[in-house]
Amino acid sequence: MSFTLAIVGRPNVGKSTLFNRLVGKRLALVDDQPGVTRDLREGDARLIDLRFTVIDTAGLEEVTDDSLQGRMRRLTERAVEMADVCLFLIDGRVGVTPSDEVFADILRRKNAHVILGVNKAEGRAGDGGAIEAWSLGLGEPIRLSAEHGEGMDDLYHILRPIAEGFAERAAADAPVVDVDVPEEEADLEADPEAHKPTVKHPLQIAVIGRPNAGKSTLINKIIGEDRLLTGPEAGITRDAISVRSEWHGTPIRIFDTAGMRKKARISDKLEKLSVADGLRAVRFAEVVVVLLDVEIPFEQQDLRIADFAETEGRAVVVAVNKWDLEGEKQEKLAELKEMFERLLPQLRGAPLVTVSAKTGRGLDRLHAAILRAHDIWNRRITTARLNTWLGAMVEAHPPPAPGGRRIKLRYMTQVKTRPPGFVVMCSHPDEMPDSYRRYLVNGLRDHFDMPGTPIRLTMRGQGDKNPFKERKFRTPSRLRKHLGKKD
Repeated sequence: MSFTLAIVGRPNVGKSTLFNRLVGKRLALVDDQPGVTRDLREGDARLIDLRFTVIDTAGLEEVTDDSLQGRMRRLTERAVEMADVCLFLIDGRVGVTPSDEVFADILRRKNAHVILGVNKAEGRAGDGGAIEAWSLGLGEPIRLSAEHGEGMDDLYHILRPIAEGFAERAAADAPVVDVDVPEEEADLEADPEAHKPTVKHPLQIAVIGRPNAGKSTLINKIIGEDRLLTGPEAGITRDAISVRSEWHGTPIRIFDTAGMRKKARISDKLEKLSVADGLRAVRFAEVVVVLLDVEIPFEQQDLRIADFAETEGRAVVVAVNKWDLEGEKQEKLAELKEMFERLLPQLRGAPLVTVSAKTGRGLDRLHAAILRAHDIWNRRITTARLNTWLGAMVEAHPPPAPGGRRIKLRYMTQVKTRPPGFVVMCSHPDEMPDSYRRYLVNGLRDHFDMPGTPIRLTMRGQGDKNPFKERKFRTPSRLRKHLGKKD
C-alpha cells in the first residue's frame, strides 16, 4: 500500500519534527527558529504496518513574488499537487491564525485528501487550538505531539482506509523492481558487473562545494525538473536533500548539500548543522562531484572539500561550473588542469569536467566521468597480476635498507574494493618510508588504469619465526608412562 503524504503548514509548527518521527531518523534539520526547511525532503515512513513516502516541506507564507519565500511557497504548493495525501499542521498553542485559514482554503482546492493535525497539543495548552481547528472546515482535527509521539494511533486510523484505496497503484508499480538484483549481487568476486547500478541499488552521488557554486541548479538540470530551490542568493540549501531519478539510463540517487564555507566563518548554529548534514551525505555517497566556480576555482576551501572526499575514500569527479560565462576557454582549461595537478596531487588523474548547470552543456561528459570513476572505485585485480607487477616494480626500484637491513617485499594481494585496498606482506613494515609507498601507489594507478580513485596500501609484517617454536609440546600421557617420564 504505497502512497505519498506531504506535511504542510506555517513555519515552525513542527513539520520536520513529525517527519523525523515518521521516518524513524533525524533526517531533517530541526531548530527553534522558523523557516529552517527550504527544500522538499522525501523519506520512507513507517507507521505500524503502513509503509509510505513522506515529504517535508517549507513553511507556507503569504508571499507570491519571486523572493526566496515566494519560491519556497511555490515549491511547497507543487508538493501538495503531487502528493496523494496532505497533512496540514497548525500550532495548537497558538491556535488558528489568518494565514492558516488562507492555506486551508488553498489545500482544499489543490488536494482531494487533506488531514488536519494540531501539533504541540499535549496537555491543556493545546485544548484551545484543537477546538479552534474545527473552524477550518477540514473535518475532525487530530491532536498530535510530534516531539513526544502522541496521536500517532489516531493518524494511523485515518491513513489506513486511504492507503487501501491506493493498493491498486502499488500493485501496478511492483513490476518496476529489478527482481534479478539479489542474484547479481550474490557474489561480487564472481560477477564483475555486480556493482552496476540498478533500480533497487542506484548509483549514489553527492554534489558538494562552496556556497553559490550552482549545486542545486546542476541537480535540477540532471533530473530534468525544478525539484530543488535555486536562486542568486548564496546558501539557499540547508538540508542534504536526496533525489532518486534516472540519468541517461543510469538509476541514480543524487544528494544536494549545503555550501561549505571556512570553519572560522561559520558562527550560526544552523549553518553548522547544515554542513554536518552535507558531510554525512558524502559518507553515504559512492561518487562525490566537487563543484567549482570557474571564476574562483581551487580556493583553499575547495581544496579542503576535495581532500575530505578523498580521505573518506569516495570516488571523486571535479566539475567546473558556469563554463558558459568563460570567454577564453582553451587558455582557462589549460590553467585549470595545471592547478589541479599541482594543488591536488592526492587525486592525480581524477576527471576534470567543465559544465554549465544553467544550459546543460557538458552533462553527458560528466555522466561518463562519474560512471568511469565508479567502475574504477569497484575494480578488483587478481593476486597473480599484482605479484607479477610487484616483482617488476621491486626490480626497477628496490626498497631502501634503513640501518643496513633490506626491506623484503614478499607478496601482495587486494583485500577490498570501494575504494581499492591492498596489503603488501614485507619485513620491517614500520620502517617503510612514505616515498616508497607513494611509488607503489602511483605505479598501481598507472599500470592498472586507476586514475583519481583513493588507493589504500597497507604494509604488514610476516616474521620468519616458526609459529610452533615457542609453544610447549606436551607428550601424551600414555607415551609419558612408556618413556618413564614424570608429570
